[in-house]
Order: sequence, then C-alpha cells, then structure tokens
Amino acid sequence: MDRLNLLSFSPFRLNRLATEFSQALAADYARFGIDVPEWRVLATLGQHEEPRSAAYVVRCTRTHKSRISRAVSHLIELGLVARQEDGDDRREIMLQLTEKGRATYAELVPILLAREATLLSGFSEAQRREFERLLDVLEESLGLVRER
Repeated sequence: MDRLNLLSFSPFRLNRLATEFSQALAADYARFGIDVPEWRVLATLGQHEEPRSAAYVVRCTRTHKSRISRAVSHLIELGLVARQEDGDDRREIMLQLTEKGRATYAELVPILLAREATLLSGFSEAQRREFERLLDVLEESLGLVRER
C-alpha cells in the first residue's frame, strides 16, 4: 500500500503556506475592522473603477458566496461598499467602493505590498520571477484565469 507523507504533499503544502500568508496579512487589515473575506471583496472591487457583481467577486476570490454576502453586508455597514441594482438585470446587485472604501483601499495597499515583500524576501529576484511563473503554471493547470 502506498503511503502519503502529508508534509511533502504539494496541495497540503500550498494550502498551509496560503493559510500562513493570509494570517500574516490579516493582522494588517484587522486594524481597519475587516477580516479576510471582507478584504477580498475590498481588494477585488479596488482593482476596478466600475461596479462589479458579487458573483464576480466570488469567481475571482474562490470564496463561497455566503461568506462574500456576509462580507459585503459588513462592508456596507462600515460605509466602504455601496450596492446598486444592475440596470440590465435587476436580480444582479452591483458593488462599488465608496469614497471611504477607496481611501481605505489606498491606505492598505502599500502596507500589504510591503508585507508581501517581507514574506518573499528570502527569494532572489530571479527566484521571485520563477515563483510567479510557477504559480501561473499551477493556476493554468487548474483552469484559473488571472486578470492582469
């Protein structure tokens, strides 16, 4: 019988690393009163000037729609996100950062990019480029499309 060494199993290692990265970043945006799913909504909407649907956020973040729905509700309460009906499809709710949400996003981005740089500081520039390339290969193998 084959045995699996969990600590050498790539999916487990990736998941463990993702959890550690996420927890390291969570401390930064917790200071703004938001959690991981809420940051994912804020970050996804922050990339765009025009409104996006909650379904779009779910697709981009691979976060369950109920978690995104709760996150959106809290972000609306905080005044960071505004909700509006889609003119073409009244069933679709569109989301957009408010002025306060844009300001929060603008304040958080440099903090998080600095944290990312610290987390990846053990890589040489060539290793970092190769790491990015390998992540692209893995995402492509899973059929994930990354917006550029």
